[in-house]
Amino acid sequence: MLFGFPLVTIALWSGYFTLFCAALMVLGWMLKWGIRFRLVGITGFMGVLTGGLFALGLGLHDLPQIPGAVKFTRVFDSGASQVVIVVPPTITETQLDATLRQAAVDLYSTGRLSQGEATMTIRARSLLHPQPGVSQPLYLGQIKPSLSSPTDQQAIVEIDHEQFARLPKPLA
Repeated sequence: MLFGFPLVTIALWSGYFTLFCAALMVLGWMLKWGIRFRLVGITGFMGVLTGGLFALGLGLHDLPQIPGAVKFTRVFDSGASQVVIVVPPTITETQLDATLRQAAVDLYSTGRLSQGEATMTIRARSLLHPQPGVSQPLYLGQIKPSLSSPTDQQAIVEIDHEQFARLPKPLA
């Protein structure tokens, strides 16, 4: 938002002004006004400004926040339909559900290549350290949101309860 207006609205009005400048420029060329070359520059500048405002309006938007989600780190992303995130080993099952749903919202992109698949698979893992210097990945769950909708309400979260039981228990 800029001055309380969405950027797309500002881009629209800037586009109207660009068209006005273009009409004024054509009129200036037809009537051989002395400022016709300046009008070309003004129209070109307004075109670039309008394009930039429109692009900003497309890119800057707020993502919904899922309550209960914890911070995660993306460790693998094929750029298509496979993503792996890391969550802390202290996570609970309800937090994992919320975190996977938040990851589905955050990692959605219209530019992802589906390679024939209609869904993206986001897997959550944590690391166990059974002994010093040894790390063991532990896959806790996954979600398969649609690649066609940023807020897929039908996505089902699958949690692996056996792997969850292997996580270290928090100290009381």
